[in-house]
Amino acid sequence: MVTWRSASLAAAAAAVLAVTATGCGQDKSSGYSSGNGQPVGNASTAQQPGDNAYGSSGGYGQAGGAESSAKQAGQLVVSDSKELGKVVTDNAGFTLYRFDKDTASPPKSNCEGDCAKAWPAVPADGVTAAAGTDQSALGSVTRADGTKQLTIGGWPMYRYAKDTNPGDTNGQNVGGTWHAAAPDGKKAATAAAAPAPAAAMPGLSVRKDPKLGDVIVDARGMTVYRFKKDSAWPMKSACTGACLEKWPVVAPVDKTNTKGIALKGFVTFDRPDGVKQQSITCWPVYTFSGDTKPGDTNGQGVGGTWYAVSPEGKLIGAPK
Repeated sequence: MVTWRSASLAAAAAAVLAVTATGCGQDKSSGYSSGNGQPVGNASTAQQPGDNAYGSSGGYGQAGGAESSAKQAGQLVVSDSKELGKVVTDNAGFTLYRFDKDTASPPKSNCEGDCAKAWPAVPADGVTAAAGTDQSALGSVTRADGTKQLTIGGWPMYRYAKDTNPGDTNGQNVGGTWHAAAPDGKKAATAAAAPAPAAAMPGLSVRKDPKLGDVIVDARGMTVYRFKKDSAWPMKSACTGACLEKWPVVAPVDKTNTKGIALKGFVTFDRPDGVKQQSITCWPVYTFSGDTKPGDTNGQGVGGTWYAVSPEGKLIGAPK
């Protein structure tokens, strides 16, 4: 016989299991992804090849039509290519290209018709600069069809239909006129021309600051911050719109590419703007556009709400 007490205990146990299963949790009521925090690992990239984000065949623009062409780039990312040096990608990891027959001053696209099917223009809407790069370098140009195309350093940006996986650079040097874009909009350097790379840092690691002690830094050595107005349960970011221009999100990092930091609550946060953001102990993390070189901590204490992050994921120096 099921008593009122046993039924109550069963219900309570179920509730505990539900809370445990959701990990960090994401706020469904505010338009966040209905999924829970996504563990970072092999599936941590913003978009996996099989997700068909760029066409039903799995590649960019292949059978995707206008919907593929209109795919927003979100927050740009600067990737290191062994062959090409620093290369700009969209938030899904797909390479951005520039065309020698375009012009940057004034910005003008000369890729239309069949050319635009092979080289879909990157929409200018909803784009934020890669962490550590200048937002003012981003702009737009009006195409012949009236749509706005992203420019970097004045150069119109494109994706390539034959790039089927994040990180592909199949468009490099096609026809001798197409080139992967560098962070300033110029042509990415070839391996022969690129300087020898410094020893690679982990995606997230710990640096000892003379004033703040141990702080988390990203792969470029830039200080990582938390925002006091965010929440970890449910996981939610209060930094949106213009705030993200000043405080770029930390892109997802494979947990195996970290050193010395807490991995509990180390999950990908699905933001409502489509950007994927790394979290530490379930708190979304950011860098600061006012930090111009590794070791800078200019974001520390800004507005009484932004603080560097300790290896345990805690706010450093925040009033209690």
